[in-house]
Amino acid sequence: MISCAAHCCWARSTALGRVHQWDSDKLKVSIEDGGGGSSGAETVAHKVHTFPPLSMAALAFIHHNPIPPRPSLLSPKFKRKHISRIPPIQSSLTPQFGFSDPLVLQLAETLEDSLPSPPPSSLQFSPLQKIRDTSSETLLSTHWPSLKDEPFRFTDTSFIKNSDIYPTSQPPQSLDSLKIIPSELGLTIVDGHIVDSLSNLGSLPDGVYVGSLLNAPLSESDSDKSIPKKVNELVGEFDWGDLFWSINGLGTPDLAVIYVPAGCRVEEPIHLRYYSAEGGNEGSGKLPVSNPRVFVLVEEGGEVSVVEEFCSGDGDKCYWANPVLEVVIGEGARFRHSYVQSQSTRAAHIKWTSVRQESASSYQLVEISTGGRLSRHNLHIQQLGPETETEISTLHLSVSKQTQDLHSILVLDHPRGYSRQLHKCIVAHSEGQAVFDGTVQVNRYAQQTDAGQLTRSLLLEPRATVNVKPNLQIIADDVKCSHGAAISDLEESQLFYFQARGIDLETARKALVFSFGAEVIAQLPHPSIRKKIETQIKGMLDPR
Repeated sequence: MISCAAHCCWARSTALGRVHQWDSDKLKVSIEDGGGGSSGAETVAHKVHTFPPLSMAALAFIHHNPIPPRPSLLSPKFKRKHISRIPPIQSSLTPQFGFSDPLVLQLAETLEDSLPSPPPSSLQFSPLQKIRDTSSETLLSTHWPSLKDEPFRFTDTSFIKNSDIYPTSQPPQSLDSLKIIPSELGLTIVDGHIVDSLSNLGSLPDGVYVGSLLNAPLSESDSDKSIPKKVNELVGEFDWGDLFWSINGLGTPDLAVIYVPAGCRVEEPIHLRYYSAEGGNEGSGKLPVSNPRVFVLVEEGGEVSVVEEFCSGDGDKCYWANPVLEVVIGEGARFRHSYVQSQSTRAAHIKWTSVRQESASSYQLVEISTGGRLSRHNLHIQQLGPETETEISTLHLSVSKQTQDLHSILVLDHPRGYSRQLHKCIVAHSEGQAVFDGTVQVNRYAQQTDAGQLTRSLLLEPRATVNVKPNLQIIADDVKCSHGAAISDLEESQLFYFQARGIDLETARKALVFSFGAEVIAQLPHPSIRKKIETQIKGMLDPR
């Protein structure tokens, strides 16, 4: 058996001088023979990558209690009371009974009062009411996060807390100013509200549903197989959410649903276009909050591609987008997920994505994040069966006083899982910041797992800052796992290569910086989105 344990370490680097800070340098790796001779384990850890003039790497192994595999959520024999849950990661943000935060309670009351009363007929199968009830209970004992809380150690949310937070208007206003032409298949969501007049759902295959839960069909021969019934059984089954997850659950005005029946393949990508139309002026202290929520169910053997694109109606406005996406991928199903975030650089964008993967399912995420004064993506992926495939590629770009943050966790409980995670960030401003906290848990029953994780950061200005924490937790003894981290400026040898061929220094730097992120951009599966992102990033790196 392999037992790996360490105190959590953060690697911190800035582009001014060579600053190396470690909270703990204690690391212990012990290999014990359980009586069966050699364990046959292959564990590879790339601990240090050198990129002059700076280098930094973080490696942490943390012991995790073994947990047996959980039953399939989509199995006909599945019963909630038989779930053997993994205990959620404990932190100071875990709800504490008997504790109340006045600010959180006031915000919860404001959000609750802003929601319209649902008709009695909608309460029979009400996943939305289920979400609101659960979130309301959680908010009673959850405080606003601060820098003293480990998950937010390098992510300052005080500007949100100190603003005048209020829900966006219902229904959303100023739709004409957005100039939206719904040419692509999908939904348009404005300030958290689904706008049917700006959506295009004309070419969906038979059995596929995309739209509001309130409009989902109920008239089937077997009511137990209706879409609302299926959603009600699966939605909200998540114990790892934080304050912002609960705020979304209480404040979401509607639940958008994407349902793909068993064996159905959706050829055309489904676009979810999010717009923030309402916003406060800089210095006013006003911060309208929207809480869009989407639930995706891909049944056995289904296949679909979803593009989430977060845009800003006015690039100078201040607002807070607080979206949540829940995904359940059935046995042998495939889900390709593209997530593009280019909202106002004066806005807050805090997103939760929860993914549950059944046996032999595939999940692929490509993320490009360039907007937001504060942008944070909380990504949680749970393996529910063997032989799953998970691929995560992310690119974060900070070109002003921005914080780009990715907190991800992949929990593997079953054998023969395959995962790859590539995280890249570019900080091109002296007050810019990037944060990466990525955890891969390989628990006792996840034998023959093949997991890899790599984070690379590029600092282009003095005092630009990045904090990275790649985290690999292994309990299984027959695995192949690796992770690594690198932080640097551009290499002098690469610049010299260009200059030796008659290319000036400025052009050489632009080419190298763009090529650094091109590896992730190239993985976007749709040419139209890929071309749009390439043009946008080139313009941000060279604003003249």
